[in-house]
Amino acid sequence: MTTFLCILLLLFTPLSHSNPERFIRPLRSGHHDEYFEVSYPPLSHEPTPSCSHRIIHHSFAHTIDSPPFTTPYMPPPRCPSPWSRVVLHFHARCKGEQYDRIAAIWLGGAELFRTSTAEPTESGIFWTVRKDVTKYSFLLSRSDLDLTMMLENVVNNEFTGVYHVTVTLLYYNEFAVKVPFVPCPETLRSRSLSQESSRLRGFGDMNETPADLIIPISDDGKRGFWFKLEEERDLGSRKIRIPQNTYRAVLELYVSFHGNDEFWYSNPPNSYITSNGLTTGRGNGAYREVYVTIDGQVVGWEIPFPVIFAGGMNPLFWEPMVAIGAFNLPSYDIDLTPFLGKILDGEEHVFGIGVVKGISYWLVNANLHLWVDRESSLVHASPVAHHSPETSVERQEEFIGLDGAFQVDAEKETRAVGWVITSAGNISTTVSQGFSFTNFIKFQHNGTSKMVKQKFKAKKKVKVIDARGESIIRLKVKRRYPLRVITSTKPFQDGISRLVTDFSHSLREKYIRGCFVNSISNDQNSKGWMEVKGQSVVSGQASTSQNYSYADRFNCYARNVAATNGRVVADNSTFVCENSL
Repeated sequence: MTTFLCILLLLFTPLSHSNPERFIRPLRSGHHDEYFEVSYPPLSHEPTPSCSHRIIHHSFAHTIDSPPFTTPYMPPPRCPSPWSRVVLHFHARCKGEQYDRIAAIWLGGAELFRTSTAEPTESGIFWTVRKDVTKYSFLLSRSDLDLTMMLENVVNNEFTGVYHVTVTLLYYNEFAVKVPFVPCPETLRSRSLSQESSRLRGFGDMNETPADLIIPISDDGKRGFWFKLEEERDLGSRKIRIPQNTYRAVLELYVSFHGNDEFWYSNPPNSYITSNGLTTGRGNGAYREVYVTIDGQVVGWEIPFPVIFAGGMNPLFWEPMVAIGAFNLPSYDIDLTPFLGKILDGEEHVFGIGVVKGISYWLVNANLHLWVDRESSLVHASPVAHHSPETSVERQEEFIGLDGAFQVDAEKETRAVGWVITSAGNISTTVSQGFSFTNFIKFQHNGTSKMVKQKFKAKKKVKVIDARGESIIRLKVKRRYPLRVITSTKPFQDGISRLVTDFSHSLREKYIRGCFVNSISNDQNSKGWMEVKGQSVVSGQASTSQNYSYADRFNCYARNVAATNGRVVADNSTFVCENSL
């Protein structure tokens, strides 16, 4: 995790011959007390819940090397399940000097929420995040589980900020926003032809029914339930046994990257480090792939979105608007239904998570969401038909001294097919997915200027067919997240250096289920400079603009925000659709 500029001098400035230092920005009064991440729906648009239940009210002071905060969980008796919707409401405040921190909340060892903190000001800041956690209803309805939160913090004479956290669950007994439901023609057709398969929960609806069972693939919880992966050969693993009447399985992956891999997409190859006699541990090139295994066989993969924490790049960029995903880190779904034939034997199987080319350190864990056939005690499944070649990775490098250029190109196409025989008949699932990845790094002017450009495109298709050959689910997901960083460093007198950074990144996603389409376009652009001396930022200026838009079949939302030197200078939003999906 970065602290303020963190390891900036080895990321976007010349690679020195020493390990990176942590930098501290000037402790000053904040211009804006409330920090935020742009998302949908905005807090002002949220409906009134049927009831609420405070589950965490705790101050994280000097918690480093301590066990995580743990408390028993019990759903509110005045608001019994089933709920149509559950929202996690996270509120934090802090004042003084402090690093940014990574944090997570688990229920029964299954992760509900991963977040990072903002960096406080002398007068204090606060922020609020809401996340829909309805899909965890199986866990939220239980009264025999512990709730755990991990937020390691350091408090001493220099770093004084204490993070005060309150977490509340908001329960809804009816859908708060009612819209006229006009099904797709294919939905009407599938309803009339697939009455048997409609008995299986989770198939056929726009809003997927939560899983019947959630099994965590996580560590023992003594230091949080995430696995801490220190090197490429590390594998976080757990033996689990699943019910033999499982007909659908989706693994939800949580991941974040820290230390020498916090900015993995800017890491040079080891040859560059060795040739220049550098002592940095930030190597292994600029490609990372998170993968999932069952009994040693790779069954899924993901290239994570490059989340920037509040101390990353230039900490002045993220006042008061943090980077995309910083307050609500994304999770990634991997459909394992075609692989049920491997694990429906009533025996334990080893589920593992690793990182290709990963170095210290990555925090990973997963939740296995399972749907079971309630009218059958045993489901038969076919052996998987699996086409999954190794990722094609090509690397190019050319450098003289500290100047040079490096490029990594990677791509993969996979396909898995399997069927299960349930009480509703034979259900066949096909999962096809692929990605293309390009990363280009260039050093100039004896390494004092650095440019990073990265492009990533991914697509996934899931098709589920019933015994009559009719489509139950047709799902397509497309994602893109480009990134660009240009940084230059100029030394001045008295040990002061000026760092100038131009940064942009985006998250664009389209989710198509039948004729229902959800799309998100989220772009951020930041520019600024800092003057640093030793470990301290002595001055600087920064500006960030963000254009966000969300649209589905019934709702539209757009927000454009601009901030300069910690002040919001423009903030416009609308619920009017310019383009209908």
